[in-house]
Amino acid sequence: MRRLSLSTRLALLFAGCTAVVSLFAGVLFGRASEVHFVELDQQLMESRLAVLRSTLHGADTLDTFTQRLPTLLQDLNHQPDLAVRVRGPDGHLWFDSSTRLPKVLPTQPGLGSLQIDGTEYRVLNPRSNSPDTPQLTLLLDITHHQHFLQRMQRLIWMTVGLSALATAILGAWAARSGLRPLRRMSAIAASVSADSLNARLPHAQMPPELAELANAFNAMLERLDDSFQRLSAFSADIAHELRTPLSNVLTHTQVTLTRPRDIEAYKEALHSNLEELQWMAQLVNDMLYLAKADHGLLTPRREPLDLAHELESLLEFYTLSAEDSQIALTCEGNARIAADRSMLRRALSNLLDNALRYTPAGGTITVLISEAAARVRISIENTGTGIAPEWLPRLFDRFYRADPARSEGSSEHAGLGLAITQSIIRAHGGQIRCESQEGVTRFVIELPCNT
Repeated sequence: MRRLSLSTRLALLFAGCTAVVSLFAGVLFGRASEVHFVELDQQLMESRLAVLRSTLHGADTLDTFTQRLPTLLQDLNHQPDLAVRVRGPDGHLWFDSSTRLPKVLPTQPGLGSLQIDGTEYRVLNPRSNSPDTPQLTLLLDITHHQHFLQRMQRLIWMTVGLSALATAILGAWAARSGLRPLRRMSAIAASVSADSLNARLPHAQMPPELAELANAFNAMLERLDDSFQRLSAFSADIAHELRTPLSNVLTHTQVTLTRPRDIEAYKEALHSNLEELQWMAQLVNDMLYLAKADHGLLTPRREPLDLAHELESLLEFYTLSAEDSQIALTCEGNARIAADRSMLRRALSNLLDNALRYTPAGGTITVLISEAAARVRISIENTGTGIAPEWLPRLFDRFYRADPARSEGSSEHAGLGLAITQSIIRAHGGQIRCESQEGVTRFVIELPCNT
């Protein structure tokens, strides 16, 4: 079964609401008119009753009533749609102005209704003031009232139908006009492909209800475009990184096999190939590590750590390299957190190795540990050549080499060290950023105290 479009649903909804409101208003108006006619009939009959009582005042016997009969008939001539039945105090019928009325009529006091041969009557049985006075029954022909009410009901139904139809047509037009921005969004979304991610919705021309959706759609396209560009660049970088070692291995092997050589030459060739293969294996492992991080598969194993102790151990490992380069290593402060020891050591080692390689002789590397506002802050700063501000936003991108002195980490200078460090810090629920100014470069790590 084909589903109804949104425009059709809105049009039917408008039509249904209009029909219900019109019908409700028509029913209320009909009930009000009916009550109004009842009140008018009652007022008319009570006024005629007062005249008839005045005419028949003192007519306690049939003879007296017969004397008053001409005056009674004269009064009835002024109201041709009013019929009167008079019974004596003993209950015998004295007078009946209509021959169409049945012999038995409703006797309950008050105002009622009666239908005789298709004619509607309003019946009034007034309470007698005295048991010795004649009993009056007044019947008013209200057929014209009923005809009016029936015509009004037909008019109400016609109005409801026409209103619903008109509202459905106007609602469909209004809905189609109002949903035009959605159709435009659909057309743009249908045109989006890997080659045309630069399409954007003109949110400024859309109503406020759709402007937020358009902004979200544009933001999604921007994220997709950025991710696609990064993926394309990443694929090209992988091919570029692997092409050189593969070419070296292939060329070196081909040269080695061009002529017979002694066993030592073959061993040297194998050792050279082994170094290249180890570098490629490390690169592949790092890529797999980053892929796990992208899919949220890095799960740190929590254990209590003393940061000062961990950093002192790392600095002790790099002491010889620092002394050879005449670089001073210092560590200040302390804090305790729960984190994965091996993962955190790998992240800190990447930053320390990066700092050692690009700190000039006579420079300093300072590690500062502080704790404030339920967060632990680790700052690793070194002196030397700073990083240009335009390079900082992409410093943690994979294979980024805008500044070769800063875009490489510990993964054999493949440009993955900082990306791996960022993945580790994020897996612990923290953040990392880089600041560089006035010849000092600082990597700042912030971790929650309860990680």
